[in-house]
Amino acid sequence: MMRADRRFSRTLTGLVAGVDEAGRGPLAGPVMVAAVILDPARPIRGLDDSKALSAKQRETLDARIRERALAYSVVAVEVEEIDRINILQASLIGMSRALRALTRVPDVALIDGNQLPRELPCPAHAIVDGDALEPAISAASILAKVARDAHMRELDARFPGYEFAQHKGYGTPAHLAALDRLGPCAQHRRSFMPMKQMEFAI
Repeated sequence: MMRADRRFSRTLTGLVAGVDEAGRGPLAGPVMVAAVILDPARPIRGLDDSKALSAKQRETLDARIRERALAYSVVAVEVEEIDRINILQASLIGMSRALRALTRVPDVALIDGNQLPRELPCPAHAIVDGDALEPAISAASILAKVARDAHMRELDARFPGYEFAQHKGYGTPAHLAALDRLGPCAQHRRSFMPMKQMEFAI
């Protein structure tokens, strides 16, 4: 359930973009970042933090967001860049890119978390737990999650044996067992444990 204290966006005027990411914690695959400008004239019921929704609910809401939003974008920050600059910086850069990729320039951005990216195209506010508090951030979290899950299913076909379609790159026992058996593939984040431990053991 959405918390009833969602009020910040109601004090704002103009176009409000919500921004969120999916995939900061996994051992493999890109981090996906989405930005969404909702249309107040076409409300979407059921928006919530993507983690609080079932896969079927996310898929249904993803389609509604894409149909009804004034603008949206989804960008990927690939593994190579994550390893080069670290996952936090990759996520922040992705947020800036997602905002710049919107077909309409927002007047303000609401960004999930406690840090703001540099060089944003508009003023912004960081909101802790924003994906459960602000509809536009909830929408962004859903787009990012659905896009990343679809991408991980594609990677499962390209890199068989790791079961990316099941665990989406997270460090589950099955994933760790596959790493022990097969070693890392090109989509594993070398800067993350346990890949670093593997490299140190060589």
